[in-house]
Amino acid sequence: KMTQQMRDLQLAQARKPPGPSSPNAAKRLYRNLSGKFRVNYTSFDEGSLVGRGEKEKLRKSYLFQSNAALFEAVELQDLDRVQELLKHYSPEELDLNTPNSEGLLPLDIAIMTNNAPIARALLQAGAKESPHFVSLESRSLHLSTLVREAEQRVNELMAQVVNEAPNADCSEKEKQLKAWEWRFRLYKRMKAGFEHARVPDAPSSIHLSVASSSSLQVTFWEPLSVNSAIVTKYKVEWSCFPTFSPLLGEAVIDKLKDLHFTIQGLVSGTAYHVRVSAYNMKGWGAPQASTPPFAIPSNWREYDGRAPRRRGQAEALDHLLGRVKTVHQHCICHEPCKNQPQSRKHSVSKSLKHLFHPGSKFLKTLKRGLYLTAIFYKDDNILVTHEDQIPVVEIDDTYSCLLMQDFLWFTKVSCMWDEILWLRQCVTVSQSSCSCILQTRFKMLLAISQMQGLLGIQDLGQVFFEPIKDKQGNILIVTLKEVKTNQTFESVRWVPICKLQTSRKSVSSPEEPTALDMLLISVQDKLAYHQRSSHALSPGLYLGYLKLCSAVDQIRVLVPERLPNILCHVKIRSNPNISREEWEWLQKTASVEEPIPTEPEADTSQNPLFQELQVAIKELMTLVNIPLQEAKDFRLYSQEVLDFGDQVSFLLLLPPSDDVCTAPGQNNPYTPRSGFLTLPLQIFELGEER
Repeated sequence: KMTQQMRDLQLAQARKPPGPSSPNAAKRLYRNLSGKFRVNYTSFDEGSLVGRGEKEKLRKSYLFQSNAALFEAVELQDLDRVQELLKHYSPEELDLNTPNSEGLLPLDIAIMTNNAPIARALLQAGAKESPHFVSLESRSLHLSTLVREAEQRVNELMAQVVNEAPNADCSEKEKQLKAWEWRFRLYKRMKAGFEHARVPDAPSSIHLSVASSSSLQVTFWEPLSVNSAIVTKYKVEWSCFPTFSPLLGEAVIDKLKDLHFTIQGLVSGTAYHVRVSAYNMKGWGAPQASTPPFAIPSNWREYDGRAPRRRGQAEALDHLLGRVKTVHQHCICHEPCKNQPQSRKHSVSKSLKHLFHPGSKFLKTLKRGLYLTAIFYKDDNILVTHEDQIPVVEIDDTYSCLLMQDFLWFTKVSCMWDEILWLRQCVTVSQSSCSCILQTRFKMLLAISQMQGLLGIQDLGQVFFEPIKDKQGNILIVTLKEVKTNQTFESVRWVPICKLQTSRKSVSSPEEPTALDMLLISVQDKLAYHQRSSHALSPGLYLGYLKLCSAVDQIRVLVPERLPNILCHVKIRSNPNISREEWEWLQKTASVEEPIPTEPEADTSQNPLFQELQVAIKELMTLVNIPLQEAKDFRLYSQEVLDFGDQVSFLLLLPPSDDVCTAPGQNNPYTPRSGFLTLPLQIFELGEER
């Protein structure tokens, strides 16, 4: 018998014995797991264990009990317990796909009792069906055998209980009888569930899109019908012919966390038809063709054969910098540093170990000038000197008016923290006869070197987008860096930010705070800006809104506070690729020079990109507080798609040409709502590169 063969196989593989066979036993076992074993293995008193071998035995014992508890929770149809076990144990620790002594897996029990919520939870965790059920007949025979053997065992125990006099053995047999009666009912319910099941309906809403010039993406949803057994896998097929004969390829998807699949290795310019079918324990259902029925792999660059804008640029810049260094390496300015290593590779712990001794040249107060401060933070703590001060060094005590061009130059230098010594030595040659601007920039390099030397750290982080200025003539340039290591540092003070703010004794009045006081008051906002500016967008195609405003010495760009390194935007779709056909449609729309339609039109109702753009434009206009009727005069930037890597791309929405950049004194009737800020254009470009 198949059941006996499975049991022999399980015994040969030294598999574990079956878990508790009654509801009460399962509840007791789960309570034990919930109380003692739920969190992890470190909750045990490991000090009482003699050696590693005993620890491993105890660990395996707990894992075995968690596996038995999972089977019992599935059999009892207890969704909360199943989710709790899946949360606290990995699939490997639960032996999620190892059959029990009856040849069943947890997923088998869930789908044959038609418990969809538990089956979905198991599938999300990576559960699979038993590999022993190679056909419908083998599954039916196995279930019939389980039912027959359970019924036989119930009859035997019932006869023993009736014929024997009441004693301790009889009481134990009554417990066994109840447990087997419960298991008999479970197997009958599983057998009935299998017999009444039918093959699944076709998946619903199969969407086909162009992912690149050599791939297509298929996205689909579960069948709409709920009367069939739970679907446990899907099959994607593709062909160059609508009859799907011959097939070019197929893929079975059994990881159902995300119902999508990317078909790779296709030929650009060739049409491919795609269909998807669903599978349950009764077999494969009928396939369903995608919408649209076919798609052609392509990319918008194929429209005019355009190469990527940034191809080779980073390599060219590195090569150019290398040539400049080669020219300067024999310069007299480099003679003093030939015996010095080009870079001091200190570990963070070593460099910070001897920080902030009394001889350090950090400043405690400001005296009308230009200063540099470096903020290092970890969680809610900030790094301070031995005097509980944020590290500050002087740049120039005679400089009371920071020109925007000098500040923007400093931000560019922040991309080359490791090259400060080299830059400073190059400037040294001509600084004696240079202009005031070059003198100031040389002093900036000196201050950076001083800060790096005192901290023992080369990377000072990211420059905050604007300096802090007070009425006393102090200007403070701020850099920010998050320390993510969990290592404990010696001779370093990490102070909670709130404590530093409350304990600092201000020497200024509330009406005219110094730059340092202004920094402490706003430090949380600056840290939040720094963290948000490093966030990345999820993969997809976005619609961005370009809005500039000019001042005497700079141009600023409108960005959202929640993501200041990206233009104001909304997501159009998850697929970042613009196909050649879509780009052709956009070019035709731009060539007509008509306003962007915000209402559906008959001839574009079948264009998915047009419909997606309509929704995105409405959402974007609401976001930036512009009436929808004003968007009729806006334009889509049709020169290119802005690609940020392979996973994120942008289409730009532009106001009328006269309104792209607001001039000084020009009134802007549509002011964005709260949650936006304007960054200097050069700062925005640097943040975008990061």
